[in-house]
Amino acid sequence: MNTLFITLQAAAPAGQEGNPYQFLILIGGMFVIMYFFMIRPQMKRQKEAKKFRESLSKGDSIVTIGGIHGKVLEITDTNVLVQVDNGKLRIEKSAISSNHQSSEQDIAAAQK
Repeated sequence: MNTLFITLQAAAPAGQEGNPYQFLILIGGMFVIMYFFMIRPQMKRQKEAKKFRESLSKGDSIVTIGGIHGKVLEITDTNVLVQVDNGKLRIEKSAISSNHQSSEQDIAAAQK
C-alpha cells in the first residue's frame, strides 16, 4: 500500500497541488446523491405506510409483516383485533404491512 502511495506521489507533477475545495465538493455531491436515492424514497415509503395504518377500518383485509392474513374486527389506538381462520389475534398497528386486496392485485399484475 505504501509503495502505491509513494509511486502516485512521484508521478504527480512537481509544484502542482489539487484544489483544496475539490474534495469538499466531491463529498458534498456524494451526500446529495445519497439523499435523493436512499433517504428521500425511504421517508416517502414511511409516510405512505403511516397513512395506510391510520386509514384502517373495520372489515379491511390485511397482511402483517409476519405474513398473517386476516380481517380487521376492532381498532384501538395502537392495536388491531384481527379475525384469522382459527380465531382472533391482537396485533400492533405497526406490524401491519399491506392491504390484502392490493397485495393480490400486485401479484396478479406481476404474473401477467
